[in-house]
Amino acid sequence: MLKRIGVEHLITGMFLQELCGSWMEHPFWRSAFVIKDPADIRRIVDSGIKEVWIDTAKGLDVKAGQAKEESDAKVEQTLATVATPPPRKAPERVPMADEIKRAAKIVAKSKQAVTTMFNEARMGRALDAEEAMPLVEEISGSVSRNPGAIISIARLKNKDEYTYMHSVAVCALMISLARQLGLNEAETRDAGMAGLLHDVGKMMVSNDVLNKPGKLTDEEFVLVKSHPEAGHKLLMSGKNISQVALDVCLHHHEKVDGSGYPHRLKDEQISLFAKMGAVCDVYDAITSNRPYKAGWDPGESLRKMTEWCNGHFDQRVFHAFVKSLGIYPVGSLVRLESGRLGVVVDQTEKSLLMPRVRVFFSTRSQSHITPELIDLSLPAARDKVASPEDPQKWKFSNLEKMMEIATP
Repeated sequence: MLKRIGVEHLITGMFLQELCGSWMEHPFWRSAFVIKDPADIRRIVDSGIKEVWIDTAKGLDVKAGQAKEESDAKVEQTLATVATPPPRKAPERVPMADEIKRAAKIVAKSKQAVTTMFNEARMGRALDAEEAMPLVEEISGSVSRNPGAIISIARLKNKDEYTYMHSVAVCALMISLARQLGLNEAETRDAGMAGLLHDVGKMMVSNDVLNKPGKLTDEEFVLVKSHPEAGHKLLMSGKNISQVALDVCLHHHEKVDGSGYPHRLKDEQISLFAKMGAVCDVYDAITSNRPYKAGWDPGESLRKMTEWCNGHFDQRVFHAFVKSLGIYPVGSLVRLESGRLGVVVDQTEKSLLMPRVRVFFSTRSQSHITPELIDLSLPAARDKVASPEDPQKWKFSNLEKMMEIATP
């Protein structure tokens, strides 16, 4: 039986099912485990968590009167809003370094194909999703081998290619998120295709407006906000366009609090795929360099998105998105407890908090050091992430060089 209790009632032997509270700030990334060490209880209390869910069928119970009085149905409903289904078994992951070159070729090919496809749409040619499916399959294959590679490369884009490369990046992000959510292969392909086509409506907006470095006029802002409906109209006249692609194109700017556009839909009115599109679209947009602002660091972007989560994004989808990328996504600048700064170059299987990091700077000596690759999941590392860092604060540029990623 599931019960919600205050952290002051935790004891060793209880089965911790779920933590209530600010999920990005607490130190636990296993969603369910038996508490065996009193230190774990202290860490929960110190993290600011006030309440937790325990499963008394799998561990010790609390004394009478210490649990919150709620029905099992309400408990299950509450957990369902934050619990992410386990991903299905994925192919064996290959190291980032092994996938980078292959991913770079796929991205270069994808950029060319999407540019041609979108420009033909601008000229009035009907889109045929079947022609783009091999592209989606190649991107999907790279995501299966190592999602960090193609997602990182697709993030490196200039203002002139933003719309096209953004579509490639969102395709990859949607596929990765679909797998984290446990969607089947057909649904995953639909999600990828939807990501590829979600911004096709921007072909109906002038590049001068899309790439304007200054503030948009009211008329220009209305024009930009018309792109979901313009894209939906284009796709409706196309061939082999799935309902998922149509839906995501039209609704990827809706927000769960009803403040989005074009239809101001609220939470339950927005489909799962459109909610996925909203998260993936925003993440790639804010991590990319734009004419009017520099892209944010990937880790900082996730923290910003967490602040917007309640009103903008579906929490279950956003939690799964973070799990698909890692707490410190590839490309993030982090400070280790040793005082060294490094860039995250890959995730590890052991923990979302223990990525592979290439360190290159010492904050103690304020100087560059010989770059070294450290797998924080290994006992020999004897180090861990202390905090995310802002590259602009340290005046670092081209962190992709430290990652050994070249722009295709």
